[in-house]
Amino acid sequence: MDCFIMGQPKRKQSKQRSRKRRGANRFKAPLLAKEADGSFSRPHRVNPETGQYRGKQVLDLEV
Repeated sequence: MDCFIMGQPKRKQSKQRSRKRRGANRFKAPLLAKEADGSFSRPHRVNPETGQYRGKQVLDLEV
């Protein structure tokens, strides 16, 4: 009977190395919501170009 044994690591993988690998999967591009005027901004935040949040003017922008 042939018995195939898997290769084993020579050294224990460090916590830092494991966390680096897992942490790299967390980076994602921020989602952008399209505003009424056609510009894009982060959701649930004031639009820095218009000063509006959910269709209401919340910041006074001097032009």
